[in-house]
Amino acid sequence: MSDQISTAFVKQFNSTVYTLLQQKGAKLRPCVREEPMQSEEQFFEQVGTGSANEVTTRFGDSPVNSQPHDRRRVTLRFFDSGEFIDKFDKVRMLIDPQSVYTQNIVYTLGRCLDDVLLGGADVPGNSSITTYQDGTSGAIFGIAFTGKSAGTQVSFAAGQVVALNFGGTNVGLTVPKLIEGKRLLKAGNVDLDMEELYMYMTAKGEADLLNTTQVTSADYNGVKALVGGDVNSYLGITFKRGERAPQSATGAQHWRYPLFVKSGVLLATPLDIDTRVAERSDKKFNWYVYGKAGFGGVRMEEGKCAEIKGLI
Repeated sequence: MSDQISTAFVKQFNSTVYTLLQQKGAKLRPCVREEPMQSEEQFFEQVGTGSANEVTTRFGDSPVNSQPHDRRRVTLRFFDSGEFIDKFDKVRMLIDPQSVYTQNIVYTLGRCLDDVLLGGADVPGNSSITTYQDGTSGAIFGIAFTGKSAGTQVSFAAGQVVALNFGGTNVGLTVPKLIEGKRLLKAGNVDLDMEELYMYMTAKGEADLLNTTQVTSADYNGVKALVGGDVNSYLGITFKRGERAPQSATGAQHWRYPLFVKSGVLLATPLDIDTRVAERSDKKFNWYVYGKAGFGGVRMEEGKCAEIKGLI
């Protein structure tokens, strides 16, 4: 056979575009209280614990017990993403990337929603702590601005944290830590019979739980987590798994897992994820795919959120 035969070799390309590994959109959106928002900043009103008087006389004056009011401020953050589809490139391809570009932008903006709540990782999988946020820019672990003019800054409550060494030594996610997290919420009068309880955890946290006898043994767990190979719920907690949880380098490097009830975290969505595909006359009439979104979040009550620390 001719030694020039290689010139007749054929390269065949598939007509389907596959998206690479990524978190496909938001994980936490169904887990929080969602409210519309009409301005750059918005206040959400709160009423605190009232008081009552013991009646010791007949026909006394009617009491006036002032009901404590408060409010929390939500500030918006905006995100967008876009990409051109060059008609010259499109002619030389077997595929039309328009739909997959649009879907990919929707995925991207959904991850931004989770980051607004978590203040978590921008580069999942990178071992350098400097590439991670520590959660303080997120709604759950960050500063909540409260008061009449939002002049009071409320940090995440130190008493709502389950320590990395809970139980004696620095460890990952454990059943005793989950139990302690629930105790903290119950001690703050959170009614778990009426409230939905959620926790965001990484694959490492899930693996930690799967390595515990209480989760995988039929003697403890009627769900039998090993049948499906994952942990979707346990102890009344619904788990949402993702790799965008914040980290901390204080002490041993560790994840900051949020444990919260739905009413404890507010998500404001004045501008939901919106995509457009348009032909741009200023760019040689090439198609442009664009997406934008606006989100804001705030921790509504300190007692409705807890943090569980777990080794990375």
